[in-house]
Amino acid sequence: MKKEKFSMDRLKNISKNQLLIGGLVGILLLVIAIPVEHREDAREESQREQSQGESSSGNGGDYGKRLERRLEEVLKDMEGVGKVKVMITLQDEGERVLEKDWNQSSQDISEEDGSVKRSTKERQSQETTVFSQSGTSSGEPFVKREVTPRIEGVLVVAEGGGDSKTVKNISDAVLALFPVEVHKIKVVKMN
Repeated sequence: MKKEKFSMDRLKNISKNQLLIGGLVGILLLVIAIPVEHREDAREESQREQSQGESSSGNGGDYGKRLERRLEEVLKDMEGVGKVKVMITLQDEGERVLEKDWNQSSQDISEEDGSVKRSTKERQSQETTVFSQSGTSSGEPFVKREVTPRIEGVLVVAEGGGDSKTVKNISDAVLALFPVEVHKIKVVKMN
């Protein structure tokens, strides 16, 4: 077998049409490959935004998870508890109270035409949301206060959940930390 080297003579033998077709095929492959990468990046980014959106839009989910982690940290350090898992259910997602501007005006008009008296009372009120102008062109609504989600119930699964003294201590700790009724706290033994 004879090895053929790339030479300019072989390139000269290729017609212009073949070069044009080869170039177009190369460009077509590039065009096809580039959007696929962007679509995958866009898909990954949208999934990331969606997962962040779930935790921030339903701020309650993130809030509940933080409470669970903090309660687990506290309970596992208590005597007799051992390993622990906590589940906290929330009644709602919380609330963001926005700052509003209120404009009210009233007008009383009295007219007399000989023996006829007319009086007209006109009242107008207008409510507008206050927006902050911190660096963004459109601004975001100014949040007056945030109301945290209300806790519906607490479930604690602990290794020491079989001991009545430990169960009482866990229940007392949950009652001290959260505004939840006693019958909505359940402590059980972990397998």
